[in-house]
Amino acid sequence: MTENTNAPAGAGANAVDQLGGGSDTTVTQDGPDSQPSTPLDGALWLVRHGFPVFPCDHPEAPRCVGLHKTCDGSRGKHPAVAFTRAWTLDERKVHETFARGLRNPAVAVGACSGPCGARLLVVDSDRHGAIEDVAGAHGEQWPDTMRVWTAKGHHDYVWAPAALHLGNGLGTLQGQFEGDVRAGNAYVIGPGALHATGALYELEDPERPPVFAPSWLLDALVTRPQYAPRRTHWQDASRSVPGQPRGAHGLAAFVVDSRPGDRNNRLFWAACRAAEDARDGGEDAQDALMEAAVSAGLSVQEAAATIRSAYKRSGVTA
Repeated sequence: MTENTNAPAGAGANAVDQLGGGSDTTVTQDGPDSQPSTPLDGALWLVRHGFPVFPCDHPEAPRCVGLHKTCDGSRGKHPAVAFTRAWTLDERKVHETFARGLRNPAVAVGACSGPCGARLLVVDSDRHGAIEDVAGAHGEQWPDTMRVWTAKGHHDYVWAPAALHLGNGLGTLQGQFEGDVRAGNAYVIGPGALHATGALYELEDPERPPVFAPSWLLDALVTRPQYAPRRTHWQDASRSVPGQPRGAHGLAAFVVDSRPGDRNNRLFWAACRAAEDARDGGEDAQDALMEAAVSAGLSVQEAAATIRSAYKRSGVTA
């Protein structure tokens, strides 16, 4: 048996995990690894390789088991526990947890520690080869590292220095990379999980461990992007557009002219103004805002929830 060098800081023979169990089984087994084909297989593979695991909703469960009050319809990804605390490295606890019903395995990214105290960074490509294209644009080659194939693309696991305190920001890769990064207080769905589309999350190579993140990627993530001054269309709020109420064009343009990270805030502000107009007898701009939000990159579920919240705050039923 070989020592598990991926275990979180403090993990070992007498480690106590965050679900209250202790484990002396967080070591890898000799011999070739197998491809996890079920949620339980995936969860066990992960803890045996030192990746802290917790349960998420499963798309085939009768109802969403996520902790949220209202499911947005995106099944299979909602944490079923407070994942920053309720993760485990105990195989016995994994068996108990995943025996309670259909659950997808997920990795508590911030709880994972690698060689020399490095922290886990997961690069989430929204299409096959997205991160390779970014690397090529920088004159670099993306390294061979642990990869989990997803419904749309892939998750690449790499180690990053703990001193960088990385989060989910893309830095100068914003607008260049079709995807996201996950670090710190974050999680990703693990191998063996089932996506709502029916796709299975699969390891590209069960024997390939994470490598250290390339320096060009780390430099890009910690550098704040410089944005050129942008002209907004808020001044066009008074323009009349056939089929839309007065002001709806400006509110919609304000939402469309959003960058990732401020889309929800802009939509909420615009929806509050639209709700106030509707409350005062004006026409309702909900449809225009919904179309604008989706054009800006929000999902229908996210946009609908934000608009409902804004209307409720303004005393109007959306």
